[in-house]
Amino acid sequence: MKGDPTSGDLLAFGRKVLAAQPFSVLLGAELTRFEPGSAELALAVRDALRQQHGFVHGGVVSYLADNCLTYAGGSVLGDCVTSEYKINYLRPAIGQKLVARATVLSSGKRQAVCACQVFAVDGGEEKLVAAAQGTITKIAPQA
Repeated sequence: MKGDPTSGDLLAFGRKVLAAQPFSVLLGAELTRFEPGSAELALAVRDALRQQHGFVHGGVVSYLADNCLTYAGGSVLGDCVTSEYKINYLRPAIGQKLVARATVLSSGKRQAVCACQVFAVDGGEEKLVAAAQGTITKIAPQA
């Protein structure tokens, strides 16, 4: 994320980054909002993403939280990676779509601490299914 792009440019840039992530493409993730200090990812639920009880697999929920945390951190840091995160599963993820929303809680030159909530959307109603917090670290430029 070089320069000082506008929110529209940031969203277009973020979507290009997501399209370059084979795992995100495999899952069908969509970046729906990407602004300085926040991000939102959405994912349509399909049978291939469910576990044996019919809920969306915890790994899919965790992926959304992790990637959304990193997008939020990247919006203020530039090129970055997750250095750690914690997730709490609050209820089974049941619905037609998952939406993850992350915000930056605090940031410096090299890292940001971000929070994320993941919601299952069922019939237009959102239910909170997971909460996560993580530390996002800026990647040092390669020499």
